[in-house]
Amino acid sequence: MQAALEITARYCRSEMEQYGRCVAASPASWQRDCHGLRLSMSRCAAAHPIVQQIRRDCAEPFAAFEQCLKENQASVVNCSDHVNAFLLCADQPSHPQPLPTSAW
Repeated sequence: MQAALEITARYCRSEMEQYGRCVAASPASWQRDCHGLRLSMSRCAAAHPIVQQIRRDCAEPFAAFEQCLKENQASVVNCSDHVNAFLLCADQPSHPQPLPTSAW
């Protein structure tokens, strides 16, 4: 998961910053108001091979986590077990880590 976040931050910085500003500016309605920016950031990150591998390898725990979020929008803390299962999968050593910044 850390690799996916690093990739998103490195390659999708503009999309990530725009989404973050939108969420901060719309605390009550960010899910609706920032949906397009979230999709833009997701599309950017999804294009990277490491993220694609994590999505393939961890599709089942991620789908369970997403379903839990849909069912618990008012109390997302109920999904902590689901997010932990996804993070455990995503952090498996079978997912290659990004190269150090100096190698880019």
